[in-house]
This record gives sequence, C-alpha cells and structure tokens, in this order.
Amino acid sequence: MTDKHPTSFTYRDAGVDIDAGDALVDRIKPLAARTMRAGVMAGIGGFGALFEMPPGLKEPVMVSGTDGVGTKLRLAFDWQCHDTVGIDLVAMSVNDILVQGAEPLFFLDYFSCGKLSVDTAAKVVGGVAKGCELAGCALIGGETAEMPGMYPDGEYDLAGFAVGVVEKSRIIDGKSIAVGDAVLGLASSGAHSNGFSLLRKILTHANARPGQELGGRPLRDVVMAPTRIYVKPVLAALAAHGTAIKGLAHITGGGLLDNVPRILGLGLAARLRRDAWAMPELFAWLQENGGVADAEMHRVFNCGIGMVVVVAADQASAVKTTLEQQGEQVFELGEIVRQEPGAPQTVVV
Repeated sequence: MTDKHPTSFTYRDAGVDIDAGDALVDRIKPLAARTMRAGVMAGIGGFGALFEMPPGLKEPVMVSGTDGVGTKLRLAFDWQCHDTVGIDLVAMSVNDILVQGAEPLFFLDYFSCGKLSVDTAAKVVGGVAKGCELAGCALIGGETAEMPGMYPDGEYDLAGFAVGVVEKSRIIDGKSIAVGDAVLGLASSGAHSNGFSLLRKILTHANARPGQELGGRPLRDVVMAPTRIYVKPVLAALAAHGTAIKGLAHITGGGLLDNVPRILGLGLAARLRRDAWAMPELFAWLQENGGVADAEMHRVFNCGIGMVVVVAADQASAVKTTLEQQGEQVFELGEIVRQEPGAPQTVVV
C-alpha cells in the first residue's frame, strides 16, 4: 500500500490539530474547576456532564437559555480583545433565565474556529469561567470544534447554553403586574452585547480608533466592557422580598421599547421618565456621532439600563435598598399605567 501511495496524509495535514485540542482541554480544566458547585457529578472530560437536582425543591422547574455574542465578536477580532467576550456569552443566557426567577445551575459553551489557537481559545474560555463564577453556576462541559476552511484566520464563533431551576410556585411571569406598580432599572455596564451592528457602523463613520479616549478611558475598554451579570443581586432581592417583585426584563436586542412589553399583560404600559437616569457617555457619543434619533436609541441599545424590575409600589424602596446593598446602581424609572389606545407598551417621556 505504501509503495502505491507514497503520499500519507494526517489529520494535521487537513488542518485539524488534535494535540492542540488536548492542550486546550488541559488549560480549561483548572478554569472550570473554579466554577464547581453543589450538584456537579461529572464535568469536563466525559461524553456528557452530569448534574444532580438541588435538594429541598418541592416542584422544581428547569429553565434553559441559549445565546451568542453577536457582532461584538467582529470587534474582538479587529481589536484583539478576547478576554471578556466569554463573560458576555455567559451573561446573555444567565440573565435571560434569571428573569423567570431561576437560579442558573450550569453552563456549556461551544467554540468553533478554522485553526485552533490555544492561547486565544484559553482567553475566551477563561472569560466563560469568570462569567460562571459571577453567576454562581458551574461550567461543566462544552465543545471546541476546529473546522478548516469554515472561518478566516484568527476568527471564531461562540454559543452558550445555560440551565437553571426555579420553584414552580415562584416562577416570575409578569401576570401579577398591575397599574400603579413601580418600575426600577439596574444600570448596565455599557452596550453589553446588543446593537453592535449599528455601533460598529458609527465607529467606522466617526473614524474611531480603539486607543482614543472616551470619558478618560480607552474607547476599546468602554465599547468592549463585558455584559453585567445580575444573577446574585436579583436572587438576593427575590429571596428577601418574594412576590413583591412581579416582573423582570433583560434589556437586550430591542432595547427598552421592545423588551419591557414582553412581561406586560394586555392593556398595560410602562411609562418611563427619561430624566430618571443619566445616559452613559458611550451612548451619548454614539447618538451624536451617528445622528441617531431618540426612539431608535431606545429600541436598539440599553441606553444604560440592563435590567428592569417591576415591583409593588409600596415595596419599591425596600427592593431598591436591597439591590443597592448587593452592589447595583438602581434608578426609579417610572410606573405601570393603562395603555392608551394605539399607543406602545413602553413610553419614554
């Protein structure tokens, strides 16, 4: 056989380096180990990860979420900023399941590339592990796929998957929200992971550079600031105030205008006061340099509000205090009102 076929190909010749993949797993294991929590039975290294349901729940309901980082990755490639997009990946999923009242239990990630750079992948997964630590969930598995010819050199794709649990009687679905309830807002850390197609267009239009200053910080740091993870503060507020918290909305794609209505019943609207919070300098810069209208800003970006909390009016002050004690910056945004005929369910006045 070897005489007739002198050319002998290997997987590495085809562009897949198994040794590099093994090296990455070795780098990942200690990172994942820092995220371990009660319930993990078997994690990274097996064909499947095992997790035991937490004890003490009478009617546990599993809540799952999956997401990516969007075109924020484009800037991660262009600006060589790989350390924090893993935090973004975790945040987008755990914040989503949090709004149901769920505690995130575990997380899995998917990293795919054309040619595996162990250093780059380790930075990305290091961010994933950090995000899991912030959320209190375990990184128990994932997949690293090296697929030659599928991605340009130096680029990769990310996806994440989170699973949490909530007691059935404590699921937050917004059904109890009523006229007169208070609307609180938790400050965002920046643009999070939404609106980056418009954001990048404005950066290009303004001929912006990652090293230029914005508010005394490099633009790179401001734009790429990782998505804030609200899990621990919000779970603490839920534990302290129970049914006083009636609804939670994660402000992602669609901004304030499209996300808040997702938790409102028919005939209800959220009236938010624009002067209730100061728009961070990044958004003011984007609006000025892009000539973006107010309504478009509120529909595309979080504009400084990453999570909305609807709470009974007589408990709003107590909930606000608890969240502030947990390190959140909390704004009293407005109130729930009756929806006017033909009017939207979120109005910023």
